[in-house]
Amino acid sequence: MSDLRSLLEAHVGDGRLPGAVGLVARGEDIEVAAVGSLDASGGAPMARDSLFRIASLTKPVTAAATMTMIEDGLLALDAPVTRWLPELAAPMVVRTPSSPVDDVVPAERPITVEDLLTFRSGHGFPSDFSLPAVRLLFSELGQGPPHPQRIAAPDEWMAALARIPLLHQPGRVWLYNTGSDILGVLIARAAGQSLPDLLAERVFEPLGMRDTAFAVPHDQLHRFTGYYRAAQEGGPLELVDAADGQWSTPPAFPSGTGGLVSTADDWLAFGRMLLAEGAYEGGRLLWPESVRQMTTDHLTAEQREGGALFLEGQGWGFGGSVDVALLDPWNVPGRYGWIGGTGTAAHVVPATGAVTILLTQRELGGPASPPLMQEFWTYAAKG
Repeated sequence: MSDLRSLLEAHVGDGRLPGAVGLVARGEDIEVAAVGSLDASGGAPMARDSLFRIASLTKPVTAAATMTMIEDGLLALDAPVTRWLPELAAPMVVRTPSSPVDDVVPAERPITVEDLLTFRSGHGFPSDFSLPAVRLLFSELGQGPPHPQRIAAPDEWMAALARIPLLHQPGRVWLYNTGSDILGVLIARAAGQSLPDLLAERVFEPLGMRDTAFAVPHDQLHRFTGYYRAAQEGGPLELVDAADGQWSTPPAFPSGTGGLVSTADDWLAFGRMLLAEGAYEGGRLLWPESVRQMTTDHLTAEQREGGALFLEGQGWGFGGSVDVALLDPWNVPGRYGWIGGTGTAAHVVPATGAVTILLTQRELGGPASPPLMQEFWTYAAKG
């Protein structure tokens, strides 16, 4: 494609997407394209400041907030989580991943803060969603595509989590998703604040992320996009959530794994902070060592292979993936970020000084990155 707008219009024009916002920033040079409409009915046009459910792009934000608390001495990477999460004081582990949930053994060691950041706590999604312990994550905790108004409040959620055995011993295996939700509860308790207030104070306000939150204010709903899925590839889009739906009121459970609403420019501010090793205009959010820990792969080759369904050959830092090899034109070693199940993607590329952000309204059909994202990354990598 000759430019970013043409790339996005090719996917909106054939009906695959109602609209999209793409942003590629290299230093002060920013290319932005907003195409299509806020909803599939052909309503208001998409704009640079349109609001999207960013889903798992929440994970790096939760990780960054955690690192600010570690720097302040409120947490430590190697600290057992039981001080703040007594529900996990004596976790049990299924004897084998396929064992019934009542065939368990004690955990060999406590779960730590670092286990949650690296998704190696023992709770989460493997490649096989049918395993008994994994099915409970969906039925008892509401893990899966975000639906904020259906999830229990943090204390009740943690009580339910405590009844679900770990799939693997702490530290052994990378498992997707659940770690960030547990982490969100932990840091809120450790700070003595709600997660929305904590993220606002420690991340959003310093970085000027004025539109990022767990709900959209009533007077801003006119900027909020619809959220869709296709029941089958090539089929019509079905509305999952309208602008006045589940994100129009604050949730009982603010999800540290996928609950945020944001804009391209807000995530750009976050990404630029990471590229600047924790600094931002007017201050410093994180120390360089904290950013390095976030954006360094912490997995073994075996753990990366076990998480291949989600990672697609990448490693994992704190709250986001880290490219560890040049696998495709868009895989640049050191690239850090993630994709969201609502059709979003955001990365920082230290080697080129780039921030790349793609926001769409269409739910992903599975863990693999769809063609538009791969085309977008290839375009962004060309510089």
